[in-house]
Amino acid sequence: MPIHDWKRVLAGTFHDFHQGWVVQLRSTLNDGLLPPDYYAQVEQGVSGPNADVLTLHEGEDTQPLDLDEPRGTTAVAMAPPRVKISVEIEHDYYIRKQSRVGIRHASDDRIIAVIEIMSFGNKSSAQRFRNFVEKALDALDEGCHLLIVDPYPPTKRDPQGIHGVIWDELGGEPQFAPSDKPLTLASYVGALPWRAYVEPIAVGDVLIPMPLFLSPTNYISVPLEETYQQAYRGVPQKWKKVLEQI
Repeated sequence: MPIHDWKRVLAGTFHDFHQGWVVQLRSTLNDGLLPPDYYAQVEQGVSGPNADVLTLHEGEDTQPLDLDEPRGTTAVAMAPPRVKISVEIEHDYYIRKQSRVGIRHASDDRIIAVIEIMSFGNKSSAQRFRNFVEKALDALDEGCHLLIVDPYPPTKRDPQGIHGVIWDELGGEPQFAPSDKPLTLASYVGALPWRAYVEPIAVGDVLIPMPLFLSPTNYISVPLEETYQQAYRGVPQKWKKVLEQI
């Protein structure tokens, strides 16, 4: 099932789908995709509409050695993620344009990674967009790996897409969103040197499995297409007709 043009429907309709997709991702991750010492749960974010995010935690019993090569994961050196764009910031330091205060999770179990599905509300105002970018950068600052799904095209706030903004803030080379693939799937390694694996997509494209890192060198492949389909089954017929019309 190809990704739909969510600009066709009301924000509340996407919000409903968004919630369902996040839950499907959580269930799939916890049903054997994650290593046994890790778990995923839905948490309320801080960046406005549709702010529920999926966090991956390291269990209390995880041994230190597991952080380097978590069981059941894929090593980048053995099988690099199959995406169109792979970039790295080569210097061993990075420049941030503004100082920021990181917010740490209060749980005893450490957050390892976050999956964020963006909504149009994240781009609807300068403040909301800034909040989203700040949250993403703070997560990377804290050593948290990040997977962002942006099903909306660039706006004046992110003319080269969300990846272009985040990579610029991290001090990387300019990134350009292809005009024929305006939507974005982007996975970030939350450790120096910063690395990103990006797949530009368009309405009508099938979602590829995207890497989600559990350590700087090892990742799991997240089945975005499968979980998207599962969530889409719950969309009301009224809105399916709008989304599927040619």
